[in-house]
Amino acid sequence: MEAASRQLLRQAAERARADAPAVTVTTEILDGAAAEAIAAAAESAQLIVVGSRGRGGFAGLLLGSVSGDLAVRSPCPVVIAGRPQAGHGTEIVVGVAGRPGQDPVVRFAFEEAVLRRLPLRAVHAWTHPAVRGPGDMQPLVYDVESVGQEEARLLAESLAGWREKFPDVTFVEHVVHEHPAKALSDASPSAALVVVGAPGRTSLFGSTAHALLHHAQAPVAVIPYRGQI
Repeated sequence: MEAASRQLLRQAAERARADAPAVTVTTEILDGAAAEAIAAAAESAQLIVVGSRGRGGFAGLLLGSVSGDLAVRSPCPVVIAGRPQAGHGTEIVVGVAGRPGQDPVVRFAFEEAVLRRLPLRAVHAWTHPAVRGPGDMQPLVYDVESVGQEEARLLAESLAGWREKFPDVTFVEHVVHEHPAKALSDASPSAALVVVGAPGRTSLFGSTAHALLHHAQAPVAVIPYRGQI
């Protein structure tokens, strides 16, 4: 088993060096459950990249058990790369919930757009009017157009200042009346990368991130941040 693992690592390292000769590549065999061992080894890492080998009756599923567990456990951003043909899109897509604490998610998306020289699409999806404060209740009846305008304002506020920080990035704001996971999944075929936040470090990580990992048609970056689910 160890010999096979070393051979696999050797082949992966050779491929990585061929693709990026300027990058120093090292290999290591870890003991223990894969997700737990990788997360522990990544305490000082800036990024984890993992493939996906989701099994089951649905061929389109992106999520495998190791990649899913890593998205929950990792102390740093995790990129889950799916099928080989995915990830050749023409834009970076980021889900913006308009909640406090999401700066790490937005920053990661802008930095990827700079690195890849691609435009950025900021997607804000809503299904019900946002509750603005303690004691507020969602109305039973509301005007979709009016709420959509308010949600667009919320998205613009969330992105305020980022244009100045990343003046070379072309980005568009997209507000849609849809479940966030479906909106991001629908946007994924044209994406080189979909960026989504996962609040906290618990097994109940963001429902949007969890659903997106099952159905996205592009690599997904899961960015941990402190905030509400």
